[in-house]
Order: sequence, then structure tokens, then C-alpha cells
Amino acid sequence: MSRELIDRFNQHVSQLRNLRQTAQRDLIARTFFENTGHMSVEELHQKVRQKDPKIGFATVYRAMRLIADAGLAIPRSFGDGLTRYEAAGAKRHHDHLICKGCGRITEFVNDPIEELQTQVATKHGYKILDHKLELYGFCPDCQETQ
Repeated sequence: MSRELIDRFNQHVSQLRNLRQTAQRDLIARTFFENTGHMSVEELHQKVRQKDPKIGFATVYRAMRLIADAGLAIPRSFGDGLTRYEAAGAKRHHDHLICKGCGRITEFVNDPIEELQTQVATKHGYKILDHKLELYGFCPDCQETQ
């Protein structure tokens, strides 16, 4: 799957942005698509530097913006000042539980919640285009230290 995503990214970069393909951008994209979850640019930079210590933060930042611009990553903000990215279309729609103690992010799917959101929108005459549900609290580990 990651090869297909990298090919789509490279096509976006070359055809729509008129930029040349670079080994650094390819490494950044490969590293991003090989990892799961919600990754900040800082975390991605650390992973990329393990493979190529010469790649700078600004290069990773610009590459992630291009990946998001290509529709291959979704930027998420969970109230801590960091933007995290998750691969677009990699999995079914999901919502998030965010721990205010340690920052853990737990994804969940709940069909009754999805149906209820649709019912509420319909009742008020809305056609839903997109949505996100984020619940903030303390994970079980952080509850023990409270």
C-alpha cells in the first residue's frame, strides 16, 4: 500500500506542483506511510533522521505539507499545540479519545454514535460533509496517578 501512496504523492509533486522528485522527499513519504497512528512533524523528523541524519526539520515540514496537500494525510489538532498527521483513507472513519495527562490518542469506532450524529443533522436539516469527534479525559494509566 505504501508504494501506491508514494507513487500518488510523487505524481502530485511533479504534475501539479511542478517540483522534481527527490530522494529526501521519497524517504520522508515512505517513513510516514510505513508508520501508523498520529505523527507530528517532530516525531517524523526523528524517524527520518535515523535513516538519513542530514535531513532537516524544514524539509520534513515542507514534505508533510505537500503530502497533506495531495490529500494523502489528514492534519489533526488535539488541543496541545501540535499538528499530527494520519494517513488519509487508510482505514474506516474513526473518532478519538485523547488523554490530557500523557497525550495518548486512542481511536475508536462506534456505529450507534455515527447513526445518532446523522439523526441530529437530519433533524436540523443538515447534510453532513465531514465530521470529527474528539473526547478528552484521562486514560486508565493517568487516572491512577491523579
